[in-house]
Amino acid sequence: MPSPDADSADRPLPTPRAILFDLDDTLLDTTDSATRVWHNTARAFEEEIGLPAAQFDPVLDASRKWYWADPHRNRRGRLDVHRSRVEVTLHGLHELNLPGRTDLQLANLAERFSRHYSDHRVESMRFFPGAQEALEHFHDRGVRMALLTNGDAEAQRQKVEHFALDRFFQAVLIEGELGFGKPDPRVFQKALDACGVEAKDAWCVGDNLGWEVAAPQQLGMTGVWVDWNSVGLPEDSEIVPDLVVRRVAELPVMLDTNHV
Repeated sequence: MPSPDADSADRPLPTPRAILFDLDDTLLDTTDSATRVWHNTARAFEEEIGLPAAQFDPVLDASRKWYWADPHRNRRGRLDVHRSRVEVTLHGLHELNLPGRTDLQLANLAERFSRHYSDHRVESMRFFPGAQEALEHFHDRGVRMALLTNGDAEAQRQKVEHFALDRFFQAVLIEGELGFGKPDPRVFQKALDACGVEAKDAWCVGDNLGWEVAAPQQLGMTGVWVDWNSVGLPEDSEIVPDLVVRRVAELPVMLDTNHV
């Protein structure tokens, strides 16, 4: 498994004047909470689908993986999350081959299933342990921060408002509101401008190696990878993070004790 080059441990990282944070699976437990609410929705629809959730839920899970694995569907879906949820559900329902259901009935069922999921989505989310406290720590110490999140304008803004995230950041930059997002250099430059710093004085922190490590590194920032589910770097990864953490909560201690 690749790791930061051998000299990185002896090469101190610059103390950041600004930190650019990703949102999903960096500050919030987005993937784990999505799985929880999806499974709860499946149980709520057992009677209507006519099968126990334990039987059809794996088929819908496979449909989710199928949908998001395709880059084109991924971009289209993250910019219209309700549509993506309907398409995922409808694809799964077709895979189940439910007897006596017309296409119209299946489409209606997919719509209501997805609406139930959406109604409970944000309330199912939680900060990763220590993430909110880390934001408070940096905010209290005058470290400038920006939030950069890809996805649908309404859905991502709902998360920002639900968790009152505006109070921490000089800028909240949402792909669906801007018309562009990570890894486009423009979104990083907007964040740097809002924080009033140069790239060399900023860290970018996130779980996506391409979007939050490689892209900001190319602009001169320090790229911090959040390996939230402890998978480790892929064997064939050409991207080398400047720092790897499992939780954002690790960063204040590292910086305060100069362990970077």
